[in-house]
Amino acid sequence: MKYLIPFLLLALPAHADPAEIVGIEAQPGADGWRFSVTLAHADTGWDDYADGWRVELADGTVVGDRPLAHPHVNEQPFTRSTSGVVIPDGTTEVYVRARTNVDGWADETTPFQLPR
Repeated sequence: MKYLIPFLLLALPAHADPAEIVGIEAQPGADGWRFSVTLAHADTGWDDYADGWRVELADGTVVGDRPLAHPHVNEQPFTRSTSGVVIPDGTTEVYVRARTNVDGWADETTPFQLPR
């Protein structure tokens, strides 16, 4: 006689989509680069929101970081900036990575060619 073992469907924690980087602008300045990054994310409130982005070099070195202190439920997409990002001479491309408070840093980065 064959026995069928029922599969139990376990409730797994829901993970929101990662924040999407929909725009990047950068300008060089006397104290480093100023980056403005536009994110889109289905923020639901304090329990699930885009909580930051960072600028990385090709080797993963973080050269700039922009924490986001609160949800942007009614402001989508939204843009936030940071200044003083020091990028090594000769660097032509950086990578921007978004973060959410639920999923942490995204696996994917968005490449950005620096205007020179």
